[in-house]
Amino acid sequence: MNHSDIGQAIAVAARTIHHRHNLAETLQAIVDTASRSVPAFEHVGISTVTAAGEVATTACTDDLVRRLDEVQYSLGDGPCFAALRDADLVVAPRLRHDQRWVQYVPYALEEGVRSQLAVKLYLDDEGTLGGINFYSTSTEEVDDDSRTLAQLFAAHAAIALGHAHELDQLNEALCSRKVIGQALGILMERYQMDEDRAFAFLVRASSHGNVKLRLIAQELVDQANRQQVG
Repeated sequence: MNHSDIGQAIAVAARTIHHRHNLAETLQAIVDTASRSVPAFEHVGISTVTAAGEVATTACTDDLVRRLDEVQYSLGDGPCFAALRDADLVVAPRLRHDQRWVQYVPYALEEGVRSQLAVKLYLDDEGTLGGINFYSTSTEEVDDDSRTLAQLFAAHAAIALGHAHELDQLNEALCSRKVIGQALGILMERYQMDEDRAFAFLVRASSHGNVKLRLIAQELVDQANRQQVG
């Protein structure tokens, strides 16, 4: 594959990914497009790290990926785990001879995996979002084109994920604003108070109950709706 072909593959992948409108669709578009773009790596998955440090497979092309990801998470061993923890790029050709992951390799061989690639995904300069993992059941070799394309693809995937996260956060903020506005209206009408006092009421309830303000507001709105129905 020449540089022109690689560039074209990345351009197609980027267009495919950016046409998605939420995080779940973006993640699935990434793995589906990656499996078609990186030569010889038919099985692709994305691992993401939660705020609590837990790792999960959030999108994958098939069950083989999910099974092998889970094995690596549970063992704390394997290319996928290594990319999340240490290296930006982990290359594992001829996996059957690899001595780096003695616990994991037997599981992979049993599933028919012959080589792997794992690339760390950076959401921004502050930390790691997760990793994109490539599994091949067709070849033991990992050529330079595959490495290059996987890394370029990961860079585009991280950008797309960053945009999707921003969109999800914006949608959540808009939803929260709407619910809080409804709750304020209920309090103002029910207790004949102005907006500032109604908002202070919600803040106190949130603080005393150690519950997010949006959830307090949602419960108030749901309660009012139940009373109307009743």
